[in-house]
Amino acid sequence: MSKKYQVVGIGNSIVDVLSHVEDAFLAENGIEKGIMTLIDLERAAVLYEKTGPSTEISGGSAANTIAGLAQMGGRTAYVGKVKDDQLGAIFAHDLRAQGATYEVPLASADHAAETGRCMVMVSPDAERSMNTYLGVSEFLTPDDIDEAMMADAEWIYLEGYRFDGPESHAAFAKAIAACKSTGGRVSLTLSDPFCVERHRDAFREMIRDHVDLLFCNEHEMRAMYQDEDLSVALRLAAQDVDTVACTVGADGAYIWRDGVEVHAPADPVHIVDVTGAGDLFAAGFFYGELNGFDTLTTGRMGCVAAGEIISHIGARPEADLRALFAKHDLV
Repeated sequence: MSKKYQVVGIGNSIVDVLSHVEDAFLAENGIEKGIMTLIDLERAAVLYEKTGPSTEISGGSAANTIAGLAQMGGRTAYVGKVKDDQLGAIFAHDLRAQGATYEVPLASADHAAETGRCMVMVSPDAERSMNTYLGVSEFLTPDDIDEAMMADAEWIYLEGYRFDGPESHAAFAKAIAACKSTGGRVSLTLSDPFCVERHRDAFREMIRDHVDLLFCNEHEMRAMYQDEDLSVALRLAAQDVDTVACTVGADGAYIWRDGVEVHAPADPVHIVDVTGAGDLFAAGFFYGELNGFDTLTTGRMGCVAAGEIISHIGARPEADLRALFAKHDLV
């Protein structure tokens, strides 16, 4: 008997505010290029005022993955907090519109924090520099974890960014225990090299003890295993977890499974905004995994989904991803 959910994601609930800026803007405002920096509400307001025209699109790393998989017909749900405010309503509507279940109670309108937002500065080379105000998303607690939902999931997908929270580790532990109790499996995305630096020991323990599928990019992999030689870092990761899926930008991805490495190439695309590339790689990879495709095809699906997302602004798909898989002779 199949479970109700194929993948349940747990992570930050963020609305992305995307703006095109020049490199000089980043320098003038002390923004470090190409990484995610946590900011407070005051800083978010200042940056919002300084940027030009912007586009508001629901985001959040794991939420993007869940939305992408839902768009492909996956049975998905998401757990992450928003407030009963305008951005919270946008986030919930956009996720449900993709077909994902989202039932997390809203934080009350009088909560001191607001719905999280990420000021995404897209520079001329399409690199994105993220300044994230976590807002109420930071306050995910074990009480927000529905054990019945976790037990009814084939996979749970944990977002590394969500480790930046006072009770998030306990929330993750509760989700893992409930999922594993019924034979479910656990996946983790490392999210960001600086996130890895903050939580390396906790990540390593989780990977060794509980994770079945690890998602990352090459920078996160090197940071996690503290070796600049990617091949060495990948081999170390493969000793800790059954499957490792590591993206390497335009070169596609390397997947290690049961001690065997597979390289999944990526097709060239015109890059507009790399926001969400890793998130949609995970969505495409899950689609292949859940539908029984071989490792190479599964990796290629991840690359095709990532290629779609970087061809436009925003981290939610605009094209039919399954149609793209067919176009690439993957289904």
